[in-house]
Amino acid sequence: MLALVGMPGSGKSTVGRQIARRIGCDFIDSDQVIEQRLGCSIKEYFERQGEAAFRDVESQVLEEVTRQDKGVLATGGGAVLRTANRAVLHERTTVCYLRVSPEEIFRRLRHDRQRPLLQVDDPQAKLKELFEQRDPLYQETAHYVIETHRPRIQTMVTMVMSQLELAGLLPVAETPPHVP
Repeated sequence: MLALVGMPGSGKSTVGRQIARRIGCDFIDSDQVIEQRLGCSIKEYFERQGEAAFRDVESQVLEEVTRQDKGVLATGGGAVLRTANRAVLHERTTVCYLRVSPEEIFRRLRHDRQRPLLQVDDPQAKLKELFEQRDPLYQETAHYVIETHRPRIQTMVTMVMSQLELAGLLPVAETPPHVP
């Protein structure tokens, strides 16, 4: 199983969905699984029950979904906050960290009202704080770090796929023969 980790807005779900389609396997978005289990949005649950209760559910979901052999998993941005989650991800999956600067994330998410941790007076400062806290945890968890900056989604998908091919985790894509 391939797991994608990274900050909110780094492209985990979008890239993960396309990689799963390309390699012909299931795509799992841990946040969607959590919302189905809770019967409400993460934002609503966060407001009612708090972050600790949400992280408990997140840990249960990660424990369950990482038992599958195949698939592409997009994790929530804070999935790496718990030591047990980092261990489960690193030991049971191949982890790619989609690394994006806080400034680029702010550009992508500045109008997003669904992410509970960004509903603050200064979301840009909050993203910088989250990045400083989480970047070392993502790096610790990851087998591969993909610097994404501002590429198109297709470029990001190709970057991840190429890294996995180089590592021997995917068969090398055949290039069509050159026809003059």
